[in-house]
Amino acid sequence: MARKAPISSKKRKSLPKRAAGHAAPNAEVTVEPDFVWTRKDLLGLDELSPREIVCLLETAESFKEVSTRSIKKVPAMRGKVVGLLFFEDSTRTRMSFELAASRLSADSLLFTAKGSSVSKGETTMDTVRNIEAMGVDVFVMRHGQSGAPHMVARQVEASVVNAGDGSHEHPTQALLDIFTMRQRLGGIAGKKVAIVGDIAHSRVARSNILGLRKLGAEVVVVGPPTLVPNAITAMGCSISHCLDDVLGEVDAINMLRIQFERFGGGLFPSLREYHKLYGMDAERLKRCRRDVLIMHPGPINRGVEITTEVADGPNSCILQQVTNGLAIRMAVLYLVSQGRE
Repeated sequence: MARKAPISSKKRKSLPKRAAGHAAPNAEVTVEPDFVWTRKDLLGLDELSPREIVCLLETAESFKEVSTRSIKKVPAMRGKVVGLLFFEDSTRTRMSFELAASRLSADSLLFTAKGSSVSKGETTMDTVRNIEAMGVDVFVMRHGQSGAPHMVARQVEASVVNAGDGSHEHPTQALLDIFTMRQRLGGIAGKKVAIVGDIAHSRVARSNILGLRKLGAEVVVVGPPTLVPNAITAMGCSISHCLDDVLGEVDAINMLRIQFERFGGGLFPSLREYHKLYGMDAERLKRCRRDVLIMHPGPINRGVEITTEVADGPNSCILQQVTNGLAIRMAVLYLVSQGRE
């Protein structure tokens, strides 16, 4: 059953005032002070309303301050248990969720598929049910099969957060990307964002398109025809196969990693050719707007999607994305844990 407000009166004392869900002054979508977060799960941005997305962003803004304290903890999830289910390898996302749970004073259990009972033939659902029986309140799940977190959410009492499923969605990565753009650009509505690279296999691209479009941004996806399916336009974005054609038009450029593990190669002639046509380097940066944001979800293939000079340069907000990811994941864990009460 939903609470009357997203943050209880007891816990409100430990959080900054903006955690109640007020939109920032420049936000195009506002959230009323009595807005109620009711969702038990966060499975994707496709199912969220613009107000729910802004609620997540504003709650993350309040949690961002926690990391600047001498004691970097709040008791918002004290007594809760977060189960981290990583059936796929991960570094940033796993560590970010693990630290987010710790900052919220929750206990956490880490499960990785390698060396586990899954390698002995146990099904995903049997694994999840056994871990839930230990008293888990929230599952954070990354899985190589699209839709796996949705299947689990239908069969468990605990909340489920999608930390990336196949080539489908990666909602918290998109939220931290949007949070960073909103922070740096002053808003999302009316901005133009280019997403460049392996669109076909990218869950990050799909979640970003959904979230950005819902908040009023224009999105253009850029890449070779073999990596940009025409059907992507059904999500409300446009397609360009020439990066140079869009450089001067966009406010932010999100460079995606080439996901060789999902297709094995053969979709473009060579890495050198790919970088020549779609890589971001100092020469291309000169043709962009002076204050353009350069983003990347990581891990970076330096010299392929982006050069070191650009990745570490003043227009890059790659490390800021990582920092903001912690606040976003704190907000997500907090809100879904409230939504199930």
